Amino acid sequence: MKRTTSVFLVGPMGAGKSTIGRLLSSEMKLEFIDSDKVIEERCGANIPWIFDKEGEAGFREREEQVIDELTMLDGIVLATGGGAVMREANRRHLAGRGMVVYLCTSVEQQLARTAKDKNRPLLQNDNPEKILRDLFAKRDPMYREVADIVIQTDRRNPRWVVQELQKRLKG
Repeated sequence: MKRTTSVFLVGPMGAGKSTIGRLLSSEMKLEFIDSDKVIEERCGANIPWIFDKEGEAGFREREEQVIDELTMLDGIVLATGGGAVMREANRRHLAGRGMVVYLCTSVEQQLARTAKDKNRPLLQNDNPEKILRDLFAKRDPMYREVADIVIQTDRRNPRWVVQELQKRLKG
């Protein structure tokens, strides 16, 4: 049986997982955890450094361990990295251990929100729009597979998204 005392946010980079996660956790009086921050703290290095030294595969190994551990906690709001759904084990842990919310956003919105962010290794190239479109094509079906709730965040105030989420979580 699925536990519903925790909320896990999935979605692409720039969808608002951290911002909405913080607001939602405050409203629901739950602890907020960002899986990428946990990985950085444990590794003692930022994600671009981990990608540089260990590659994406090394980062995904670390991420899988952290997701497994964090999804076992009760009473949290967890913001996952955009690629967390790429691993079947992560999808299984997320879907089986809490309420999963897919914060869906357009590639245009992602570009606007991530344009100046140097902490996103997958976008450090000449054509971030193509990368984001390719990632969306691969990941959107996986986000939808694990999601209990799908909510569009484009041009929506984070506080509105949180209020809407609270309604849906109660319903």
